Amino acid sequence: MRYLVTGAPGFVGSHLCAALLKRNGTVWALDDLSKGRPERLAPLGRNLRFHFLQGSIAQRLDALAEIIETVDVIYHLAAVVGVKNYVEDPVRVVEVNVCETLALMKLAWSHGKKVVFTSTSEVYGKNNELPFTEDADRVYGPAGTDRWCYAVAKSAAEHICLGYARRGLPVVILRYFNVYGPGADSSEYGGVVSRFISQALADQPLTVHGDGNQTRSFTYINDIVRGTIAAGKRVEAEGKIFNLGSNEEISILQLARLILQLTGKKGKIIFQPYSDFYGPHYEDMRRRVPDTSAAERCLDFKARTPLREGLMKTLEWYRIRIGGGF
Repeated sequence: MRYLVTGAPGFVGSHLCAALLKRNGTVWALDDLSKGRPERLAPLGRNLRFHFLQGSIAQRLDALAEIIETVDVIYHLAAVVGVKNYVEDPVRVVEVNVCETLALMKLAWSHGKKVVFTSTSEVYGKNNELPFTEDADRVYGPAGTDRWCYAVAKSAAEHICLGYARRGLPVVILRYFNVYGPGADSSEYGGVVSRFISQALADQPLTVHGDGNQTRSFTYINDIVRGTIAAGKRVEAEGKIFNLGSNEEISILQLARLILQLTGKKGKIIFQPYSDFYGPHYEDMRRRVPDTSAAERCLDFKARTPLREGLMKTLEWYRIRIGGGF
């Protein structure tokens, strides 16, 4: 099998590329390296079945057309991600997440190639009917709150994908729920798990935004990759949307305490108002929990890694590789 992976040097993208190569696939990887980290792909560069093309989708349309003609499945992960990133630059969010997705889908349509599009649990917005099912309403805040630009952009991209699916293109949409694991960005633009681990190992206070009672369902990277690959294989998944996530719900404050316990640190937990970190145009959702029954039936997907086990694996990676931050 031959694959195209956009957003390959990203956290999920790099793990996906490695997994596809282990399955004897040939992988074409694309990224403009504006956010993705090339060092994540360095170990893959020694594999003769791995090929990297630098540039955005918009910049490399001609080269992409030639590559897409030869591949079996396109995994479209390229996106502006990270809450702080999309609060700071909503225009870029729309350009990449909507406009470049449309450009890629046009190429896929012209060659009749299957696309697995990775969306996000953010699309559910402020819906309070939990757990989220794939046909649940999407509830967003006011247009002046930049937090919602990412959810709206990903929702628009989903509509583009579904439109092509209705024309007959094989398309699968995956909604990821808070992915964590070895190699995730632990800077202020990264996820909360890696940031907490980095702060704990550096003997810094763990910074909780808001009151910490907001809950999330964290999903280990290996589970996400397994479900993503399954979506590319299953014909019966085409034209459908699937939640990929864990059903294990935990508050952010509980997560901070658990990470301190696992690291053996006696660090402090401090609370920071959302506005101090994200600015005035931010709004949070209180709970986010997936219903994964559709993915269980069609993709044979279930998050197998308990949170404590996944955190231990992630913590060990940080301790061995980098000690504190990444």
